[in-house]
Amino acid sequence: MEKTEWYFEYEIQVNRPGLLGDISSLLGMLSINIITINGVENQRRGMLLLSQYDENIKRLKLILETMDTIIVTKLRKPKLRDKLAVRHGKYIHRDVDDRKTIRFVRDELGILVDFMAELYKEEGHKLIGLRGMPRVGKTESVVAASVCANKRWLFVSSTLLKQTVRSKLIEGEYNTDNIYIIDGVVSKRRANEQHWQLIREVMQLPAIKVVEHPDIFVQSTEYNIDDFDYIIELRSHEDEKITYEPLEDQQFNQESGFSMFDF
Repeated sequence: MEKTEWYFEYEIQVNRPGLLGDISSLLGMLSINIITINGVENQRRGMLLLSQYDENIKRLKLILETMDTIIVTKLRKPKLRDKLAVRHGKYIHRDVDDRKTIRFVRDELGILVDFMAELYKEEGHKLIGLRGMPRVGKTESVVAASVCANKRWLFVSSTLLKQTVRSKLIEGEYNTDNIYIIDGVVSKRRANEQHWQLIREVMQLPAIKVVEHPDIFVQSTEYNIDDFDYIIELRSHEDEKITYEPLEDQQFNQESGFSMFDF
């Protein structure tokens, strides 16, 4: 019989010596293996478990509920957020009003790259929007996640190294295993009809598409924000405001091809 992964998280009420040992011994007696363990947030500890029998997990829950030194906060099949919490020792944070919007700050680039890499590994189409001010690390994170996921990335429009506005792809670049990267600002400001035709073709591919500045992108396309599966916000610090107001006055430098939104 195949073993099943579980995520177990508890909040410590009385942090006495030997508490972790007692819980580990209980898991051992129930033939439940610990894969990974880490502190997460706010006096909480998370574990990835492996159990051959779901009945043993039910027994575990009943026993844990009798303990006054901990409160069980989660005992479930692990979600992506759970696995990342154990790996990195902290949870990724969703927007209170829009659950598909996930927020990171620059100090959390490691968990951001890990999160996107896991999304890339999943099969099927995904449309991911990436918001953030200039030079915060958006494009670099997208590329780093592609490397982690062992995926090829292609810039449809970008300013990472130089002004990139593609009007066509070669035959080998039409691949559902690729990561297609679009910069909404560059496409809106510098693109011609051939470029928009290419974007329409790319958007129809059952592949991962990452759109930087999605709010600008939707202004020039038939897509809207609701079409995105995830919206990722990356800030230099928690209080930073993501705004596109400078775009009203900022024009591309025709000589260099760069703007304030270049990296």
